[in-house]
Amino acid sequence: MARILVIEDEADIRQVLEYNLRQEGHDVTGVERGNAGLALARERPPDLVVLDLMLPDMAGLDVCRAMKADARLRHVAVIMLTAKGSEIDRIVGLELGADDYVTKPFSVREVLLRVQAVLRRAPTGSEPESAEPVVFGRLRIDHTAHRAWVDEREVSLTALEMRLLWTLYQRRGRVQSRGTLLDDVWDADPENNTRTVDTHVKRLREKLGAAGDYVETVRGVGYRFASETGARP
Repeated sequence: MARILVIEDEADIRQVLEYNLRQEGHDVTGVERGNAGLALARERPPDLVVLDLMLPDMAGLDVCRAMKADARLRHVAVIMLTAKGSEIDRIVGLELGADDYVTKPFSVREVLLRVQAVLRRAPTGSEPESAEPVVFGRLRIDHTAHRAWVDEREVSLTALEMRLLWTLYQRRGRVQSRGTLLDDVWDADPENNTRTVDTHVKRLREKLGAAGDYVETVRGVGYRFASETGARP
């Protein structure tokens, strides 16, 4: 069971989502405004937020931006729900840290499956608490604490960005196709639009700064984490 917050101003859609998510066994709260959703999230952080982008008081993108800027909420999973279907809207949402994006009109079953997939890949805390951080050149990763540093400067990563970084690091020296990363990091169909992977890798590199070169591009294939600290794409 997960704690889920639905921020959606259309009452019929919000109520349908609330009902069906509760039927799946989740603890669900629904609100129609962005400010109210932020206040509730800060008072009782959820595991996942289903967020409409077109809200009456503030843009859903601003709600997502505020969550990712809050240390207590930045690791909360976000599924964006909107009538906007253009690629640029999708990319902006993903760059802000959203975990998935569903375009209206949608089937309730589709949303439930997306929720299930996002929750399944969220950190579970099942790894040993005693696990030591790993150091690779200028990069240090404490996966169990969901923290990363470059040259002792902490880097703020979303849950999905950390999962992407950790997956690439664990497979360092081996090329990962976009389809493989979609399947293993996003738990999504490898035949889906692989632009999602490119967008997140670009964002991850920007955040890693001086250590961004450790994530190499293998043209026509995918991405690879450097096998040595001196390696470059």
